[in-house]
Amino acid sequence: MSRLLLDQGLAPQAAAILRQRGVDAVHVSAIGMERAEDAQILARARHGGRVCITPDHDFHTHLAMTGDGRPSVVLLRVQGLDAQAQADLIQLVCAECESALEGGAAVSADRNNIRVRRLPLR
Repeated sequence: MSRLLLDQGLAPQAAAILRQRGVDAVHVSAIGMERAEDAQILARARHGGRVCITPDHDFHTHLAMTGDGRPSVVLLRVQGLDAQAQADLIQLVCAECESALEGGAAVSADRNNIRVRRLPLR
């Protein structure tokens, strides 16, 4: 499974749950980036070889505008999930999209659907 960087809109506890399951996951608050701009978070994910997990639509927009092929970004289109449910969904999406995420992808997911677009976005 991919190495993950969870954005501020997700529960820090979700990263802890994923780590308990053997997933290399870190929350932006754990590395002092809780107030970082989207571009900074994407750069950190890219340089650290991590997939960025976010509830923020702006990350896909940023990838489209820059034409970057990395990092892969998973947009979770859900609200109101507790940390356990977030971790469950993240793990499911990453398992189902593993090869796409390794190759560079923009993924959108909710509880019922997963949509994958290869990077760079055009």
